[in-house]
Amino acid sequence: MRALTPMPTGAAAPAMVRALSRRRWLAWALGAMGAGAGPIAQALPARALQFPRDHGSHSELRTEWWYITGYATAGGRPFGFQVTFFRSRMDATQAMQSAFAAKQLVFAHAAVTDVQGRRLLHDQRMARAGFGVAQASEADTAVRLRDWSLQRQDTARGKPDTATSRYTTQVVGEHFGLQLQFDATQPLLLQGQQGLSRKGPQAAQASYYYSQPQLAVSGRIVLDGRTLTIDTTQSARAWMDHEWSEALLADDAVGWDWIGMNLLDGSALTAFRLRRADGTALWAGGSFRAVGQATRVFTATEVAWRPLRWWTSPESGARYAVQWEVQTPVGTYTVAAVLDAQELDSSASTGAVYWEGLSDLLHANGNVAGRGYLEMTGYTRAMRL
Repeated sequence: MRALTPMPTGAAAPAMVRALSRRRWLAWALGAMGAGAGPIAQALPARALQFPRDHGSHSELRTEWWYITGYATAGGRPFGFQVTFFRSRMDATQAMQSAFAAKQLVFAHAAVTDVQGRRLLHDQRMARAGFGVAQASEADTAVRLRDWSLQRQDTARGKPDTATSRYTTQVVGEHFGLQLQFDATQPLLLQGQQGLSRKGPQAAQASYYYSQPQLAVSGRIVLDGRTLTIDTTQSARAWMDHEWSEALLADDAVGWDWIGMNLLDGSALTAFRLRRADGTALWAGGSFRAVGQATRVFTATEVAWRPLRWWTSPESGARYAVQWEVQTPVGTYTVAAVLDAQELDSSASTGAVYWEGLSDLLHANGNVAGRGYLEMTGYTRAMRL
């Protein structure tokens, strides 16, 4: 699950956005992406995902993202990091004949959690696809937005294999940079029913969704102009999600809580819930895969979230549970934020304010089980995709 948070500010904004009033252009763009902008979504058909094709973009569907989170030690210091590229189809412009019509938008968002410095750094980009500024290939994962990029290649000498993927990303932010490589150590994990993941009580509320857990991380993190090389002798793992859909949320869903966790024993755990305004669960799900074993897919009634500790953002006033008890069919875990203040604020652009950050996964006895990312959306106002 991802919160859609595009739109740069200042010198980072593309020239074509700067040429217009930012707020006027954004109001038009958000209106075009709104729930009433297109036809009523139909249920996605169950189908076998095909690779490498389905690593690429699916421009016929409304919303898509490639999302990598992870953790590593660099320069003797622990870090968390997140890189996301979004693609959004603009329904209101699809019939336009002009080459300048913004039929697809590409967004990019990145963040670094500096654990030792007790701070979160983040940056973002936005542009319409085309004109050499932004693109999302349909053949494979190859997404670019100006000087930011994410690309996948096979490392099996021309023989595509979902266990031999290598992702590379480059991000140049105002106070940080990422030059990272992610190597697959396990096959793809198809979420839901062979890649078709329900996100609500209606069949149309679903996405195609797969993950690549336990990615080995190498490369460099640039922090305040200083380049720090990742120590590959220390634990350094990442998680990649690729998800695309036509309609994702039920009308009464205000947001979601989600975790993607790499366990120390090589297992992979996903859990999520969609929330109503009163905080109750509208839908839930997830999966678990032990090394070399089949994936266990969780049903909507098998996952429960219970908040254990709250943190209130001094910036937005939003109240987030930064420690959770998450019950699953394979055990009950505690999810604990490594740093409370990991709220991302894009209120100057799309208005999305949400919490996303590096977190530990603990067994019931308190021992560390793994580490990954927790995401919580819809705590300031309802999310709309």
